[in-house]
Amino acid sequence: MPHQLVFATNNRHKVDEVSAKIGDSFKLLTLDDIGCTADIEETGLTFRENASIKSRFIFDNYHLDCFGDDSGLEIDALGGEPGVFSARYAGAHGDHPANIAKVLQKMEKHTLRTARFRTVISLIWEGEEHFFEGTVEGTIRHGASGTGGFGYDPIFEPAGHHITFAEMSMEQKNSMSHRARAMDGMIAFLKETSPNPLQRRRL
Repeated sequence: MPHQLVFATNNRHKVDEVSAKIGDSFKLLTLDDIGCTADIEETGLTFRENASIKSRFIFDNYHLDCFGDDSGLEIDALGGEPGVFSARYAGAHGDHPANIAKVLQKMEKHTLRTARFRTVISLIWEGEEHFFEGTVEGTIRHGASGTGGFGYDPIFEPAGHHITFAEMSMEQKNSMSHRARAMDGMIAFLKETSPNPLQRRRL
């Protein structure tokens, strides 16, 4: 039976992305799956702090192997904004159209449009915390394009491509995204430390 691993989120987009990467080597559980209805406040000032807050809450209260992540968009012309406030840049948490509109408005007069997505994962495995980070460089479009993905995907064009994340298939995005790269680090770690030799081969 696959080892259970809790992902400290109920964001279906994130769960789908991670599930596609991790396959059936682990049984991926969400907060809903373990009956966690608490609103885990992201009070950290860095992605690392927020990721750790999520994983530690689950481990301290449910004593399960788990991981939490925090990610966001860093725009050079805006001094790294929206950063850790990416999900609530325009005020309400998760209002993606409003967040995109605010970014485009603040970027109107900027010719420097370089940016990056960054993800930090905090994994608590057998009581020990481990961190994994992934980034992807790109530029901010002048307008939204595409209907896939979520968050700022419609305005982010990864370096070396001429389409946005929102115009890519999940497979394309998973081959290069910040979350995918952080996940690759975590999966490599789990592959080496899994207690089940069969899981080690399958991961």
